[in-house]
Amino acid sequence: MPFIQNALALIVTLGILVTIHEFGHFWVARRCGVKVLRFSVGFGRPIWKRIGATGTEYVIAAIPLGGYVKMLDEREGPVDEDELEQSFNRKPVQQRIAIAAAGPLANFLFAILVYWVVFVVGVQAVKPLTGQIAEDSVAAESGVTPELTIVGVDGNATSDWTEVNLQLIDRLGDSGSIRLATLDEDGTAREFNLPITNWLSGQRDPNPMQALGISPWRPAITPRIETVVEGGRAEQAGLAAGDLITGVNGVEVQTWDALVEFIQASPEKPLDIEYRRLDSAETIQATLVPESRAVNGASQGFIGASVDVPEWPADKLMEISYGPVEALWESVVKTGDMAAMILTSLKKLVVGAISPDNLGGPITIAKAAGQSAGFGSEAFISFLAHLSIMLGVLNLLPVPVLDGGHLLYYFAELVRGKPLPESIQMAGIRLGMMLLGGVMLLAIFNDFARL
Repeated sequence: MPFIQNALALIVTLGILVTIHEFGHFWVARRCGVKVLRFSVGFGRPIWKRIGATGTEYVIAAIPLGGYVKMLDEREGPVDEDELEQSFNRKPVQQRIAIAAAGPLANFLFAILVYWVVFVVGVQAVKPLTGQIAEDSVAAESGVTPELTIVGVDGNATSDWTEVNLQLIDRLGDSGSIRLATLDEDGTAREFNLPITNWLSGQRDPNPMQALGISPWRPAITPRIETVVEGGRAEQAGLAAGDLITGVNGVEVQTWDALVEFIQASPEKPLDIEYRRLDSAETIQATLVPESRAVNGASQGFIGASVDVPEWPADKLMEISYGPVEALWESVVKTGDMAAMILTSLKKLVVGAISPDNLGGPITIAKAAGQSAGFGSEAFISFLAHLSIMLGVLNLLPVPVLDGGHLLYYFAELVRGKPLPESIQMAGIRLGMMLLGGVMLLAIFNDFARL
C-alpha cells in the first residue's frame, strides 16, 4: 500500500511541476509568435493526446519523469515557407532568451503563489523550543539548556522549527561556529556559539539538530503501543495495541523516548521486557529482539510498533499568517531564500563539502511526496513549492541540454552578434548529456542504496 501511495504521489507531483514548467515555455513561445507543435507531459509512448485549435498536439506520455515543448524549428526539420516566421530559430535572440527562461520562472511563480496562499490562510507551527540536550554534545558544552526558544540562527530570525532547520542545513560542510539566539522562559535573551569543523560533510541524510545534541521539545509520550506491524518483531514477542511497556532489562521505563533508546541500541539483541495489557494490572514478561537496520552507516534496532502521540499544548504552538500584501512579500522572500539555499548546497556538493550520497532520484522524491501527502494538503502543497523551486534552480544551471545551457548560448550570441559555431554547441550538448546522465545514475544508485 505505501508503494502505491508513493507511486501515485510521484506521478501527481511530477505531473503538476512539469506541466507548470513547460506551460511557461509554451505561453511565452506563443506570445512571441512561435508555432508549438507538441506540448508533452511525460516521455515515451503517448497514452492520451489531442490536437488543439492552433494545431498544437497535447500529449500525456507513459514515462512521467519530465516533459517537453516541441516548437517549429528549421534545425529539426524542413519548414514550409509560409511558416518560416513562426520558426523558433528565426526569432530575435531576446525572444529566445525569454522563451528559455520562462519555464524556470513559472516554477518560481508557482512557489510564490503556493506560499502566498499558505500565509494568507494561516499555518500552525511548532515553536522552536529546545528539549533534551545530549550529554557531551556541542550544545551541552556550549551551555545550551532545555526549554529555550531559538529565535535566530547566525543572525537570521527563526519563528519555527522549519526555519531553524533550513538555516542549519545552510551550514553543512562549514567550519567555524553556529550562533544561536534564544529566549528563556522569562524572556531573557541569550546567545550561544557552537563550534563546528567540516560539519557533517561526509554524512548521508544528515540530521543537524541531532548532530548538535539538541532534541526539539515535545510532550512526554507514555510508552503505550498504538499499532504493531504484522509479522514485525513486536508482534513476534506477543505485543499488541494498547500494551504499556513498563520495564526493559530490569530498568523502569516511563517514556517512549527511553524505550526507543533501548531498542535502537540493541539490534538483534534480546531485551527482557515487562508490560501490562490495557485495563489490566498484571505484569507480563517477554523477550523482544529488535530487528537490525542500517541508518547512516550504523545499525539500529526496530521493532515495528508505533505510539499514540498526545496533542501538543496550545502554548507550544503558534499561528503564522499575514495579510494579502504582506503575505506576497513574505512569499517572495521565502522563495528567494529557498533558491539561495539550494544554490549553496549545490556549490558545497561540487567542492565536496557535502557528501554526494545525499543526492536523491525518483524513489526519494516518491517517498517524500507520499509522506507529505499523508500529512495533509498543506504539507503536500508546501512540498510541491519546495520541489518547484529546486526544479527552477536546477534548470537555470549553465549546463547544455538544460534551460540554463540554452540561455548561455543565447547570451553568447547576444554578445557576439551571431550564434556560436554549431560544432561548439553540439560538443557542449554532448558534454551536458554525459554530465546529466552521470548525476542521474548516481542519484538512482543512492535511491537503491537507501532501500
